[in-house]
This record gives sequence, structure tokens and C-alpha cells, in this order.
Amino acid sequence: MQNTLMKKTVFEAAQHCLLLQDVNEKLAAATQLYDDWCAGKLSLDKVELAESDQAGRPEKPELVDPRDVPKRKFGSPEGRAIMIHAVAHIEFNAINLACDAAYRFRDMPEQYYADWLQVAAEEAYHFSLIEARLQKLGHRYGDYAAHGGLWDLALKTKHDVLARMALVPRVMEARGLDVTPGMMERFGKNGDQETVDILKIILRDEIGHVKFGTRWFKYACEQRGLDSETTYFELLNQYFAGGITCPLHKEARLDAGFSPEELVRLEEICKKF
Repeated sequence: MQNTLMKKTVFEAAQHCLLLQDVNEKLAAATQLYDDWCAGKLSLDKVELAESDQAGRPEKPELVDPRDVPKRKFGSPEGRAIMIHAVAHIEFNAINLACDAAYRFRDMPEQYYADWLQVAAEEAYHFSLIEARLQKLGHRYGDYAAHGGLWDLALKTKHDVLARMALVPRVMEARGLDVTPGMMERFGKNGDQETVDILKIILRDEIGHVKFGTRWFKYACEQRGLDSETTYFELLNQYFAGGITCPLHKEARLDAGFSPEELVRLEEICKKF
């Protein structure tokens, strides 16, 4: 039995949050994680944990092939609700991704864990805002089918923190930076300023999250004597051979740590597809 005087480890607490299936319990646990870290209640002591490739989630939404996800059209109230639901699904997955990043990779500097526990708490906040908006529109998270692409990428990069930092924050989450301004414009044109205001908060925080990914990707490259730009594009070619979607939100990506040279190369890749 664990000595009650011993601090719980970051790894145990993050895994606990990761595996929770109930939405409200996960939101509370993600917030508590960061609060406990800031209060000095979590240690970085090494601990043996049963490995898990599962992320806790509720029975709904049903996960389907991306091609079978409901169409996200802005021309009707239900179409806008489907779009908001898609954002909620991304934010819910992002809680799991942040917890997994903290739980799975156990030989990183202390600041790494501070960053990803902060991300988990902020993603939980984002989800709560989006879920509240959905409820005002007469819907809940789980009402529409979704896909599991984000978690699939987490599993593909579970072997290496360098690959994880390159591909989850600096590809998938960076894509969120690109598309959010257009979503805000379209919601605004349809008179939904409340959703626009929520998306502004999400965009602001997500720049920071991608910046964390940049920080720790470059750290991992430096530790291995690798050129970060060369390595990034090698990983893109390996995992995203189908190309990268444009346009890029250049200002946001620069704020998140992308170099001008990286943006030029990304745009060149876009033009090939």
C-alpha cells in the first residue's frame, strides 16, 4: 500500500485522468491535475504503471470513418451545431492527448510536465465552454458521430516524444490555428457571436499549446543532435505523405514557434496536392 505521506506522481495522476470515461469526471480531474501540480502536490518520482493504449471516453459519440462524419454546413442551425460538436470532440480528445503526453514520456525536464498539465486544464475549460454552447442550442456532446483520428496519431507516436511533439501539436493542433479564423468569420456572418467569442479564447490558448509542442520538439532534437527543421519535414513525409492542407495562418504559426523557412516549405508542400 502506498504510504499516505508520499506525494502522488504526475504519471499516476495523468494516467488516472486519461482513463476516465465520464466527461464531467475527466473535466474535473484535468483541472485538479494542474492545480495539484501548481500546489506542489505531485512528484516526478519514477513509478511502475501498467501501459495502456486506451483513452477514456463516453459511449457516445459513435466513432466512424472520417468520410462518414456528418457534414459541417453553416447554412442551418443543425449544421452549425454539428460544427460546434466537432470542435467539442477535438477539445475532448485534446485533454486525453495532454494527459498522455504527461503520463507516457517520463524522462523529460520538469517544465515539460508543467506545460502539458496546463494544456490539459485549458482544454478542459475549452470543452466546458463549447459544451455549454451546444446545450444552449439544444444538443449535447455525443449527439453526432465523430472520428478517432487524433487518438490514432497518438498511438502511432507513442514510442517517441520527438515524433509526438512534432506531429500532434505541430501538425494536427497547428491545423486548428489555420482553420479557426475562417470558422469565426462564418459563425459571425450567421449571427452567432457567442460561438465566435468562444473560438477567440480557444485560438488564443491553442497558439500557446502549439508553442509548447515546438519547445519540446526542438529540445528533443537538440538532445539527439538533430536539425529540427530537417527532422520535422522527414516526419511529415513519413506520417503525412498525402500532403498538408493550406492556407496557413502564418501569424499564429509564427507566434507558436514556426520559422519563416518552415512556413515557406509547408506552402510548397501544399502546392503539390
